[in-house]
Amino acid sequence: MIAPLQTGTPPATRGHKVKLVLAFASIYLLWGSTYLAIRYAVATIPPLTTAGVRDAIAGLLLLGGAAARGFRPKREHWQAGLVAGALFFLLGHSALNWAEQYVSSGTAALLITTEPMFILVLGWLFGQQRLTWVSALGVGFGVVGVGLLTGADFSTTGRSLPGFAAVLLSAFSWAAGVVVSPRLRLPSDALARTAIPLVCGGGMILMSAGIVGEFQKMQWSAISLGSLLGLAYLIVFGSVAAFTAYTWLLQLCPPTLVATHTYANPLVAVLLGWLLASEPLTVRVVFALIAVLGAIALIRRGEHAVALTNSTRMEMREESSIGTQAGASTTA
Repeated sequence: MIAPLQTGTPPATRGHKVKLVLAFASIYLLWGSTYLAIRYAVATIPPLTTAGVRDAIAGLLLLGGAAARGFRPKREHWQAGLVAGALFFLLGHSALNWAEQYVSSGTAALLITTEPMFILVLGWLFGQQRLTWVSALGVGFGVVGVGLLTGADFSTTGRSLPGFAAVLLSAFSWAAGVVVSPRLRLPSDALARTAIPLVCGGGMILMSAGIVGEFQKMQWSAISLGSLLGLAYLIVFGSVAAFTAYTWLLQLCPPTLVATHTYANPLVAVLLGWLLASEPLTVRVVFALIAVLGAIALIRRGEHAVALTNSTRMEMREESSIGTQAGASTTA
């Protein structure tokens, strides 16, 4: 069973800090780069099929690695994997992919930044998260930053409303997965803990793709090399590398801090578009960068303040307990 989410600061060893930096770089940069990879993949492969193949193959690769180290899944692992896979992938990925038929990617990116807010509220309701004004201010800065970045047009006419609702469902579902997953009986093995939800989620997405008729409509001979390379990138870097780093970080860091990737990812996507596709880098993007970095700093500061408060309270309880024991000993 996965240990409860920690709100304290991880051990301050040099090697551990390097691992943390690399893990955050993975979810910031790799997930940010998947926007471009998805664009290539879905050009000739339907969106649900793309997501399902991506998650299922990545999960099977990781599960094979865990099995080679001696891991054997139990029934409770698969049961937990179905719940986590449904929240993270079946609803999270599928709803987002479907929504982008009706809303722009910029609008979707802005709406996805509601994920940290959902995590704060759900974590508070479950007693796993303390809501501080500094963290709330950081969330607000993040939304402003991505709003500046995307310049989204929130027109609620026509077919936009279902798309807005689907993106919000995706963000809420992913946040629910973050809050609920520590309570699930997922394996303690790091590879298996990542693999089983991926396999379950990918399988459910592929079933959904079959139900809505994507397989029948797909032009198999028309699949391009660019789409195949995009899909391969999503499997290796978007799922195997980044999601493994993500699940590891959730065991060590506050969920709202991990969720700051939702602010950095759209920024990375725009910067890659500027570098690789000659898209303009405007003053608005520079201001967005400042706001996003400010959001991450504020959320980190808020979580650090909570950790210090918890540490101080624990020390006071320990001192009180020692004093009580000493008093009892003197009296005796």
